Amino acid sequence: MYAVIINGSPRVKAQSNTDKIIGSFSKGFCEGGNTCDVYAISERNKWDEIRKAYNENENIIIALPLFVECIPGLLIEFIETLEPKDKKTTLSFILQSGFTEGIQLRCGEAYLEILTEKLGCSYGGTLVKGGNFMFRFREGKELERAIAPYGRMGREFAANGNFFSKKCKRFTGPEIYPKPMLKIVDRVIHKGGRESFDRAAAGWGCTEPLDSRPYEN
Repeated sequence: MYAVIINGSPRVKAQSNTDKIIGSFSKGFCEGGNTCDVYAISERNKWDEIRKAYNENENIIIALPLFVECIPGLLIEFIETLEPKDKKTTLSFILQSGFTEGIQLRCGEAYLEILTEKLGCSYGGTLVKGGNFMFRFREGKELERAIAPYGRMGREFAANGNFFSKKCKRFTGPEIYPKPMLKIVDRVIHKGGRESFDRAAAGWGCTEPLDSRPYEN
């Protein structure tokens, strides 16, 4: 199987969580002898090349972030340059976000299904997963462990050619956290998130505490 994978994030590679997700996913996808080419819409000078790949191939995966429930404007701009195809082309999506609950991404998922219809393609489903905000701050083994599940989903897509399997549905995680869990998550995020931001700030050369307010007085 061959797939064209398009990174729909406006961020450059070094700052793109979506790029890291694609890296793990494509590695899993290619394990059984499948092949893929990856393109990024952040490289505007390559839009003609990306359109050509989209037009000439029948298995397209678009991976994108959801920014506070909004699809990136740059991706919308690129999509508006595409011509409708036919049902021979399968269009699938990897939708990721910093928000953890699946319900936060369902509006975006519904839009992508409608978009597929507007483009005249067959819908291959959307792999939905939140809680990915900290990927860009992780490195080495820590990052590998965090993104490894996307490698398993790459193998799952290779086996089925879409994101409709039960494993893909379960991959989303919790749709809505129950109230007791929300309290636990809130504590974990406040503690773990603060520690992660502290490490990132130290790596950037920050010497003042993150809650410093030098202009308060």
